[in-house]
Amino acid sequence: MLKSGFKGNQTNEEAKPMFGKDGEITTTQSSALNSMIGQGCKLKGDIEIQGTIRIDGHFEGSISNPDTLIIGKGGVVKAEVKVKNAIIGGKLIGNIAAANKIELQSGSHVEGDIQTARLVIDEGVFFEGNCKMGSQPAGTVSSRENENTTNNANWQKKDEKRPEPVGAR
Repeated sequence: MLKSGFKGNQTNEEAKPMFGKDGEITTTQSSALNSMIGQGCKLKGDIEIQGTIRIDGHFEGSISNPDTLIIGKGGVVKAEVKVKNAIIGGKLIGNIAAANKIELQSGSHVEGDIQTARLVIDEGVFFEGNCKMGSQPAGTVSSRENENTTNNANWQKKDEKRPEPVGAR
C-alpha cells in the first residue's frame, strides 16, 4: 500500500513508515531505495545494481555492488553477497562481504562467513559461520600476517637457530 505523496526516490529514512516498524531500518544512508523484491516474490539469478536494494521475498543467486542491501524481517536470501553495507533482519544463507558495515538485527538468521570492516549484532541473532573484520579486501595477506609466517617468534627457543631453507644451502 502506497502512502499519498510517495516519491520514487525517497531515502531509507523516509521509507521507514511505509515498510513496517520504525526500528527495522536503522541506517543513516542518504541513498535512495532503487529496487525492491517484495513479500511473496521468488527470484533466482544474479543481481548487479547500483544503489540500495531491499529484499522482503525469496532470492537465490548472487548479489554484487549495491550501496546497501536490506533484507527485511520476512526476507530469505540464499546467495553470495558483495556489498558496501548490509542490514539483515531476515534470513541469509551464504557468505557476505561488506566493505563498510554489516548490521544483524534482532531475530535475523545468518549461516555463512562474514567479512566486513564493522559489525553490529543485536541480541537474539542466530549466526553460524566465521567472521573476519578489517578494511582489507578478501584474498590479500597483510604485511603483518606475512611477517608472522616468516619470522614467527614462537619458532625459536632460546639459543636455537631456525633451519635454513633447502634452496639456500
